[in-house]
Amino acid sequence: MRRLDVALGDRSYPILIGRDLLGRADALLPWRSKRAAIVTNAVVAAHHLAPLRASLERAGVAAEIVLLPDGEAHKNWDTLNDLVTRLLELRLDRETPLVALGGGVIGDIAGFAAAIYQRGIPFVQVPTTLLAQVDSSVGGKTAVNHRLGKNMLGAFHQPDAVLIDTGCLATLPAREVSAGLSEVIKAAAIRDAGFFAWLEASMDRLVARDDETLAQAIFESCRIKAAVVAADERETGERALLNFGHTFGHAIETATGYGTWLHGEAVGAGMVLAARASERVTGFAADERSRLEALIAAARLPTVPPTLPFDRWLDLMGRDKKVLGGRMRFVLLERLGSAIVRDGVPETALAGVLGG
Repeated sequence: MRRLDVALGDRSYPILIGRDLLGRADALLPWRSKRAAIVTNAVVAAHHLAPLRASLERAGVAAEIVLLPDGEAHKNWDTLNDLVTRLLELRLDRETPLVALGGGVIGDIAGFAAAIYQRGIPFVQVPTTLLAQVDSSVGGKTAVNHRLGKNMLGAFHQPDAVLIDTGCLATLPAREVSAGLSEVIKAAAIRDAGFFAWLEASMDRLVARDDETLAQAIFESCRIKAAVVAADERETGERALLNFGHTFGHAIETATGYGTWLHGEAVGAGMVLAARASERVTGFAADERSRLEALIAAARLPTVPPTLPFDRWLDLMGRDKKVLGGRMRFVLLERLGSAIVRDGVPETALAGVLGG
């Protein structure tokens, strides 16, 4: 097992990475309450609930199980309301932790519920998809979607711990593995050129789910994100760089209907668009842009976005959370491993990328 820490003073917490950790949760994490609510869905529960529940029972913790519907289409206010209602019915107190067992949808909804239930209760992230393991489980961002924009309703609420069992990846469909690799590529592209080169040499093994290679990619991605979150917890500056590809990607998800494109797929195509915009705005080198596009394609991610009218792109991106003072801001690359946030991107540059 390997450990990282997200350094946030008295709210610091560990990220534990290794195989077969679900069955060791009793020994790895402190359980201050004798109750816990495990929030999951039926698909994940069939694969991974039993060892986690048994480990909590060994710690003397009675686990209540709350099942949510599966999929991004259900990451909304109605599902959140149903979850909070169930917590009230169970009469959970302020010391009872929520355990988010699942992918990014489960983690985001359960985290948001933990943030607002009785003004905040503890929660533990137990991510079971690659995307959640390398990105969404770390950093305390919680949210649900609105029909007008992705993740527009949410709160910052840090977990007490993140427990990453790499064995969970064996049950993932190949499409979900590729979606998770999108966020791995993003982390390298914005922060670590050496890691990016390692990914180029390792992508075939990652797609094939080589255990050791995946574990290293998860560790490096979490290392990068933990450092960024520790420096800028609430995204007032540097943390915005983690949104590379997301302004375009979120527009794709909103336009096509949540769940049609997986989040990581939309971010993959979004990074291609952001790299092409970077060429026009920051002077990002064409050969490095080609390397990024080739790596995204090697991860078996889409590199071509859906066809949308240019005005529709502008409308969707104008609702992005990075918009300030009515000005859109984009995360762009100066070179591989170095990103900046730039506002005032000329509409002509966007038109050249999006076909306006």
